[in-house]
Amino acid sequence: MKKFGKRLLCGLLTVACAATLLTGCGEKKKSTFTVGFDAEYPPYGYMDENGEYTGFDLELAEEVCKLQGWDLVKQPIAWDSKDNELNSGSIDCIWNGFTINGRENDYTWSVPYVDNSQVIVVNDKSGIKDFAGLAGKTVGVQAASAALEVLEGDQKDLTSTFGKLQEFGDYNTAFVELEAGSVDAIAMDIGVAQYQIESRGGGYSILDEHLNAEQYGVGFKLGNEELRNKVNTSLKELKKNGKFDELAEKYGLSDMTCLSE
Repeated sequence: MKKFGKRLLCGLLTVACAATLLTGCGEKKKSTFTVGFDAEYPPYGYMDENGEYTGFDLELAEEVCKLQGWDLVKQPIAWDSKDNELNSGSIDCIWNGFTINGRENDYTWSVPYVDNSQVIVVNDKSGIKDFAGLAGKTVGVQAASAALEVLEGDQKDLTSTFGKLQEFGDYNTAFVELEAGSVDAIAMDIGVAQYQIESRGGGYSILDEHLNAEQYGVGFKLGNEELRNKVNTSLKELKKNGKFDELAEKYGLSDMTCLSE
């Protein structure tokens, strides 16, 4: 009986191993998709009045997961720690109004899906009408943001005229300081600026001059083309079936999208 039992066990193991080989040599099928995002970056990612994380990018990621058969994991991160999160494997991608321009070689990128500009927001009572009016003023910006990169790079001559460039962890805090008069202006993405101004009932303006123009994409760990390709396929399908445009309209971004089928 013992020998027979051993033979039976070996036979069962052989069948199991063969089945494993037929289903991909033991590779575990992906079941979750973890998106790293800034939880205070509306309309792309934020917490709603019900305490739920939502936003254009998160809803878009949810639709991608539906097509791929994944469960979405929404992982809020400190924006200046995004690279550590991605490289450690804590998140699968950075998806939250993430600028491609100037970072082309730092990540494996999805197709661009939103056209964006970096702009300056001021309080209507400030009297600031153009870039020249920023001379000697305190300008706020989010730490590790594309706006900061622009101000320290292509627009460094403009930045040199500021009285101070002050970094904040998030734009909600920056707007509180702008309202209080602790800062005179904020440099930020135009989509976020429009959302913030509308949600606060006005009282703020975007200067006509823009700091630059750029595009958003989903950033994956450098070399992770397999996952990137799956997301690209799903994004194009969402554009084709109308869901992408539906979400863009919901969040007031229809005039900024650039995704093609």
